[in-house]
Amino acid sequence: MTVSPLDLKFSEQLRQSAFTKRSLLPLNPRSLWKIETGVVRSITWFEDGTSITLGIWGPGDIVGRSLSRANPYHLECLTRVEATLVSQEKYPHFSDALLLHSQRLEEFLEIVHTKPVDVAFLRFLSWLGQRFGKENESGQLIQLGLTHQEIGEMIGSSRVTVTRLFKELEQQGIIQRLQRKQILLHETQPWWHYEI
Repeated sequence: MTVSPLDLKFSEQLRQSAFTKRSLLPLNPRSLWKIETGVVRSITWFEDGTSITLGIWGPGDIVGRSLSRANPYHLECLTRVEATLVSQEKYPHFSDALLLHSQRLEEFLEIVHTKPVDVAFLRFLSWLGQRFGKENESGQLIQLGLTHQEIGEMIGSSRVTVTRLFKELEQQGIIQRLQRKQILLHETQPWWHYEI
């Protein structure tokens, strides 16, 4: 296989890179990104402009164009991200990470398809806490800075419903919203006992 100078330049420049919150990871069909720090979401859109979150990825996860058939397809940084570009020749060295990618995708799909939406919302917050939260004496601190609109898109609901559910969970003492869009998910009973 011949490598064009442009491809070589691309891979040399981006071997290890830092990205700001809300920026997009560059996509190359012959490489993947290994996330070192931060959180990324893979997204696509319906023709009407409705965005669809395909997955949420963190440190150690592998993401990239060749793992999806969605079109359009973007990788948006939800936080500041540091990532390493992995060329196609190195894919066999990342077989465990690729299997984990598939498993995490299934976890996310299970949450998104949970009914009713209040249970899906609480499962989603619990999953975010386990995957990306920081444990403290009161529970899991989630510091992703997601908007209610983004959370609604991720679980297949609306911003209005997410706002209502946040208020209800706060009143019940299950969560506490802190400054700068931080959420403290208190250690409480498991999600399947949750009732509104």
